[in-house]
Amino acid sequence: MVAGHKGKIVLVDFWATWCVPCRAEMPQLVKLSERLKARGLDFITVSADEPEKEASAFQVLQQNAVPAPFYIKKASDDDKFYNLVDPKWSGEMPAMFIYDRSGKRARSFLGETPVKDIEAAINKLLP
Repeated sequence: MVAGHKGKIVLVDFWATWCVPCRAEMPQLVKLSERLKARGLDFITVSADEPEKEASAFQVLQQNAVPAPFYIKKASDDDKFYNLVDPKWSGEMPAMFIYDRSGKRARSFLGETPVKDIEAAINKLLP
């Protein structure tokens, strides 16, 4: 998922329709991504909803004008999925991971995090 964005700073946001803080921060993350796109930020969202909630997840994405790419988690084993993304991640939402221009994870935010803190971490990596 991140490999196709080499040369860019990538913010990957894992969220779910049932996660109130996730939905609350979504408009702020969209604005942040629009503001920093020209400086080299790519924004990817991944819904951790179950497959039967896919329509609801797409509705939230549309309501917030979330730019593509966005994904719906398809893994059948949540623990393996979370461990693959980050062994320290328990699946707590929201979860955001920032990757540097080489594709290496530079920062993780697990749980509610002020968007200004996320922006500060991204700005350290942007020119």
